Order: sequence, then C-alpha cells, then structure tokens
Amino acid sequence: MLSVPVNLGLPRVPRLVTSLPGPRAQAIIERDRAVTSPSYTRDYPLVVGRGEACMVEDVDGNVFLDMTAGIAVTNTGHAHPEIVEAIQAQSARLLHMSGTDFYYEPMVELAEKLAVRAPFPQGAKVFFTNSGAESNEGAIKLARYYTKRSQIVAFLGAFHGRTYGAMSLTGSKVVQRANFGPLVPGITHIPYGTHAALDYLEKQLFLTMLPPHEVAAIVVEAIQGEGGYVVPEDGFLQRIRDICDRHGILMIVDEVQSGMGRTGRLFAIEHWGVMPDIITTAKGLASGLPLGAILSRPELMTWPPGSHATTFGGNPVACVAGIATLRLLEGGLIANASLMGELLQTGLTQLHERFPQMSLPRGKGLMVAVDLLDDEGNLNPKLRDRIIQEAFLRGLLLLGCGKAAIRFCPPLVIDSNQIQIALDILSHILSS
Repeated sequence: MLSVPVNLGLPRVPRLVTSLPGPRAQAIIERDRAVTSPSYTRDYPLVVGRGEACMVEDVDGNVFLDMTAGIAVTNTGHAHPEIVEAIQAQSARLLHMSGTDFYYEPMVELAEKLAVRAPFPQGAKVFFTNSGAESNEGAIKLARYYTKRSQIVAFLGAFHGRTYGAMSLTGSKVVQRANFGPLVPGITHIPYGTHAALDYLEKQLFLTMLPPHEVAAIVVEAIQGEGGYVVPEDGFLQRIRDICDRHGILMIVDEVQSGMGRTGRLFAIEHWGVMPDIITTAKGLASGLPLGAILSRPELMTWPPGSHATTFGGNPVACVAGIATLRLLEGGLIANASLMGELLQTGLTQLHERFPQMSLPRGKGLMVAVDLLDDEGNLNPKLRDRIIQEAFLRGLLLLGCGKAAIRFCPPLVIDSNQIQIALDILSHILSS
C-alpha cells in the first residue's frame, strides 16, 4: 500500500463539530456576497481553512473527506510536504521573472521533464500557461498558424474553458455561452464518443459543409470531464487519429482534467495507444498552483517570437511545484490511482446492485462517475443535487458533472479506508 506522508494535523476521517455552515463560515459567506462576482458556482457553503492529503478543514473546525481535489487539481493531495518545501525554497530565491523575456532554470527543467514524458516519438516542445483555458486558447492559435487552415472540429458535451476561444470550443452547458456572442468563428461541434458521430463527420459534414482541407484541428478530450466523465467507444480515438492523418488535420487532446496521473497513466490518451499532435494540460500539473502547458510534436511549434506569449505562465514557483509533482506521481501516485480507482469502481458497482437509482460507474483510475436515475431509468439531476448536498452535511465533498452525474476525482493519495468511508456515506444517503 502507498505510504502517504502527512503533517498529522488533521484526522483522516470526517469530523463535524458545528452545524453547517458554522458561524465563522456564515460570516465569510456574507462578506463574499457583498464583493465577489455572482458568476461563481458554489454548490454548498464550504469555507475552507486548510487542507492536508485528502482532508480539508473549514474555518469552524469541521473536517471533510475531499473527493473533489479542487476540481481534479490537487493530485498529490492538499499541502503535500514535498510540494510545500519546493515552493518555500523557490519563493526565497525568485518569485518571478517573466519567461517570455528571460530565462530561469525551473522553467527549462520542467519543460525537459514534460518533453521526455509526452507520448510523442521525438519528445515535445512546451509552452507554459496559467490555466487549462489558456492552454486551449494557445492550441487553437498554434494549429491555425501551423496548418494555415481556419476550421476546428470540437464535440458536444466538451468543456475547454470559459475565455473566448476556449468557450467557443466548449459545448457543455448553454449558460456558459449564452449572451456572450459572437464567439470565435470556424468551430463545428459534433456528438462525442461514438463511431456514429465520426460517420456523420466524414459522410455528411466533410461532403456538404466542412471541407476537410480547411480543417486545422480536431479538439477532443480523451475522457470528457464536465460533460459527465464519459469514456468513448472502443476505437473512437484511434479513428480520429486516422481521420486526421488522411486529411492533414492536427489532433489536439485536452488532458486538462484527465492528465497528470488521474486515470492511472500520466496522460489518459496513453490508455488507447494513440499519439496526438498537441496535448493541453493544467489542473494537476503543479498541485494547486496556477500552471498549464501546451505540449506539441517539436516540428509543429514553429511560431516566431512575439506570436504567442504570457507574463506569468511558467512562473518559477509554479514550475518547481510541477517538478515535485511529476516526481511524486511517478514515485507511486499514478499506481495508487489505478489501485484505488479499481476499489472505488468495485464499491460503486455494489452500491448500484443495491440501489438501482444509481447507475453503474464509468471512468478510469480516479476519474470516475455515476449517474442518478428516477424510477423509470431517466437521468435525475434533482436527486443528484440532493445527494451532493446531503454528502456535504455528512462530511463528504462531491461535485456534479454532466446532466445528472456525480464525479469522483479525489487526490491520488487517497487510501482504501477513505474510499470505504465515501462509499459508506453514499450508502447511508441512498438508504435514507
């Protein structure tokens, strides 16, 4: 079993000492309402004070088991000592010098480590960003620049971010696009994950409305994230690769949520043995600091100085966190994601057998979801939302995705006892 270093400050099980939200949390929530944007989506009144491994403590001393990891960000756990040590040491030396204009070793070292781990035969070229949305924005630019083509194919249910280019790729929820038009032109969406969708692309769109010689890229999530943790049909990703090869189109794989060990591989696309042309990543790359990256086959990243840049992307503090993150992932956390993911799916399957209103689980590693259903087998988002709220009141942090799914994306340091605690809480909720 994986040995997880902890600071021994928080219990490894939920502990509730006040009603929720507690008095300090209530006061902070009221302050927040007065000064922050209403566009933030707060699912329940959690006001976090600190975190450790898979546990978070709110400002009133209540401790929760975290199955969200800050939306699949803190892959090495909250405040992992090795990550904290790397951040503290680098902060004392150099906080910032823009990598757009100057050089510093942490940026070079992390790029070297990512380049040799990317699933490309000749290594990779790396452009650092601040987020997944920014990575996807840059990938669109790179694809259009390299191919000299304008059209992009994306997928319904996809989530690639909320900035203009990324939002134009996104096809997840109408609220994410409503009243923001016009969006970036030249993007066509098709259904995700099925060979029927690719038949539609090849036998309909390519022959009627979308000349394939004008398509710069197909942008696809190896496993859809916010769209519902949807795993594609066998052969789907391989077929996209074939379509791209036949028409000179670039295959861009968004690994923002599925990457950095979450599925039991460094990149989820490795489960299918498919080599993309460009990978976008972020979230788990720096264990909680803002850092993303565009990885491309070396021959593609030919844009000249000044054509794309960033002030903060590749910040030295974030980069040392990324270096430590890769070391921990390959030191056992990726393997633990596979092992704990199997336990989680086994337990959820057993719950499904007892409670038919919960679907069979789907996913890979610790990227797992279940749908909630009504008595007739239809998706039931209201039941999903009630379960998430009730789980919070019992000390378990969950998030939704898709139309009626609960996603399980805990820190990769989670252990078998904590998996069982989450399953037990779900069982009690479904029983009630």
